[in-house]
Amino acid sequence: MRVGFIGLGIMGRPMALNLAKAGHELLVPERASLTDDLRSAATVLPSPAEVASEAEVVILMVPDTPDVEAVLFGEGGVAAALKPGTLLIDMSSISPTSTKDFAARVNAKGCDYLDAPVSGGEVGARNAALTIMIGGPKAAFDRALPLFQAMGKNITLVGEENGAGQTTKVANQIIVALNIAAVSEALVFASKAGADPARVREALMGGFASSRILEVHAERMIKRTFDPGFRIALHQKDLNLALQAARELGVALPATANAQQLFSAVAAAGGAGQDHSALVRALEKLASHEIG
Repeated sequence: MRVGFIGLGIMGRPMALNLAKAGHELLVPERASLTDDLRSAATVLPSPAEVASEAEVVILMVPDTPDVEAVLFGEGGVAAALKPGTLLIDMSSISPTSTKDFAARVNAKGCDYLDAPVSGGEVGARNAALTIMIGGPKAAFDRALPLFQAMGKNITLVGEENGAGQTTKVANQIIVALNIAAVSEALVFASKAGADPARVREALMGGFASSRILEVHAERMIKRTFDPGFRIALHQKDLNLALQAARELGVALPATANAQQLFSAVAAAGGAGQDHSALVRALEKLASHEIG
């Protein structure tokens, strides 16, 4: 397929390259930060609107709800350049409520819309092993499936209503945040008690406490490798979406609110750009003890 890709950051860049590797024709907008591998793999066009006008499918992978709105409906936006029949896929993680509005406005132009946020971080993006959660019409999903298969492994059409994918991603981010907080507490406790956190992690990996967070992020905590796969600032954004939706629904999310406060403590100390595993630093501060 002829695929336009807008949003070529930490995750967007490897996702776009995987589409090119799978044989799809890749179109990207000009930007100073475009890497040589992208320039070699893609046709570079002057603007996002020109990408949209030339593509069969347009994929967005930008940080937040206002960014999606600006790319779609701002001055020189993508939506005005869409041809009837174009499929728009938003793989950003944004507000489910806003997603429904964006989808309706794109549908009015004779185009299908899928919300398809992802989980798996930079490693999953590089390895084409992302989990992809999709909301939107089944026919549009079937059309997009070869693209999703080039970028991910666990691909689920959650519901045929737009917003279903984004709701699932918010739920995912709640689980991930609480797991990071739990692993952080366990390692701080064990280390403060005099146990070797690396050996504690190794022992727990063989039991019921084993998890992907324990495998990957506990190692980051121990080795102090907090260069971002997924930045704290982005996880804060996702938990804000969860807490906002919870207020609208009348649902209490006390553990989510606590995890957000721990992220906020790290961000306030200058760590907003660090990997979300750096949440452990807030608990270390409370314990006056660093595990690494």
